[in-house]
Amino acid sequence: MGAKSGQVTELLQLWSEGDTMAREELVPLVYDELRRMARHSLAGSGRDQTLQSTALVHEAYLRLVNHPSVHWDNRIHFFAVAAKLMRRILIDHTRMRRAKKRGGDSLTLVLDDAVALPGRREVDVIELDHALNALAALDERQCRLVELRFFAGLTIEETSQALDVSPATVKREWATARLWLLREMNRCASA
Repeated sequence: MGAKSGQVTELLQLWSEGDTMAREELVPLVYDELRRMARHSLAGSGRDQTLQSTALVHEAYLRLVNHPSVHWDNRIHFFAVAAKLMRRILIDHTRMRRAKKRGGDSLTLVLDDAVALPGRREVDVIELDHALNALAALDERQCRLVELRFFAGLTIEETSQALDVSPATVKREWATARLWLLREMNRCASA
């Protein structure tokens, strides 16, 4: 993956400099990883889920390539932005479905054991979004950390690279953010 990773970073930097051919060459190199992220985001999303991983990848990629004046630092930065976009797409999709059904439909994510909240593997996407927005107001980096872990499926080490902090800092802030999110989501659910 090292050679591929270096090639992805090089193409991203060329794209940042305005090379549209680099953007086109990038697609086959990042597509599988974007699909893995989409499957991770949609894993266990309940049987009523109508958004498929392919559609999520395509929508995220379209938003990535249509972003004006983009500057990519490296592949981790690219995938971090993709994770944020996937979160937004899932939220928008869920809100649209709820509006059509007058609030009776939701999207529940079943989180992997490695990232699940203490005692709570299933989370409502809209509740999670509200909690993440509140967390961002308190600590933007912790919000980004959660996005990278929940929506991109990044490891502690990959997250530390994306945020440019030590793995120990990621572990400490990850533990804090998970507990804060659990408390916030429980508080909102009981309100």
